[in-house]
Amino acid sequence: MSRTRLTILLTCCVIGSMGPATAADYQVTETDTEIKIVTPQLEAAVRKKGYVSGVASKSFLDKKTGFRDPGFGLDIVDFILEPGSDKAYQEKLARGLVYHTGDLYHGKRQKRFIEGPQICTQARQLQPVVIRGKDFVAVKQQYKYHKAAPGKKIGSVWTQFLVFPIGKRYFVSMDRIDAVNQSDAMFLRIDMPGHLKHKRGDTFTQIYLSYYGTLPASEFFEDFPPDAKFNYRRDTNKMPERFIRAYQLRDAESGKTGPWLAGMTLEPSVVHEAWCHQRGYVCFIEEFGGRPIRPGQSFRAAFVVGYFDSIDEMNRVYDQYKGHTGLKVTPEGWKLLK
Repeated sequence: MSRTRLTILLTCCVIGSMGPATAADYQVTETDTEIKIVTPQLEAAVRKKGYVSGVASKSFLDKKTGFRDPGFGLDIVDFILEPGSDKAYQEKLARGLVYHTGDLYHGKRQKRFIEGPQICTQARQLQPVVIRGKDFVAVKQQYKYHKAAPGKKIGSVWTQFLVFPIGKRYFVSMDRIDAVNQSDAMFLRIDMPGHLKHKRGDTFTQIYLSYYGTLPASEFFEDFPPDAKFNYRRDTNKMPERFIRAYQLRDAESGKTGPWLAGMTLEPSVVHEAWCHQRGYVCFIEEFGGRPIRPGQSFRAAFVVGYFDSIDEMNRVYDQYKGHTGLKVTPEGWKLLK
């Protein structure tokens, strides 16, 4: 065979191998305790037992750089709340539903729980369902709240979709509440992208908040409450064009700078409040909703969470998906919803 013909044949084989991504490009393994997802770009795990919801702590691997998330997990879910004080009925509240104000963890703003418990620490066990598609794999999770404040019903349902598209270094997610209670400003509390463990900045170099800019790691060497600085409130801050919160990773042993790990809320107007404060770790709480709701109605938010090489890349991906709040997922495909 001539060299020219051999070159043409090898080129055709390479081109033929570069076709569209398919289900053969991802692997899903399932045990009694977790679901593990592996794609050419990422690895991730979804826990069934223990600390649940979202993507499990330190399981989110960026194969391009070798970095993992350094926190408690990504898109982690807590309680349903509303503004106001619970002082008048605190003695009647179930354990874990008293809202403490004026401390390092909560700040001074008055809030109260509508329904609980905290899903990530108290649900203990979920039954995630895998949805397999041609060029993606997804996980659906649900939980029915079974504790409520006096005068409130139990039974609101949280639903989460986590979609891992083949060929991407990020996942697309949605959290939704189907409410059984009425409120003037009901909201759901989540960790977005997720809390950041560190010792004086050993795991990250800087933080990016689209509504503030970049912040050096040194801003988080000492503890401060949520409302002291870097706090976003829809009623007091100008709404940003994009709602992105990210941190640039650093290898704690070598000091090598890594990629950005970002959490993007695709419709900025849904964010009720979000804070980024230091309490032994960097706490990335986000609360979305905060508008009137009646029993039988729902509210939701959609996100992109993953690895990026630059803020410009984050912005480009954000603009590709901007304006959506929901997700529809079937084996035939996934689609963001407005």
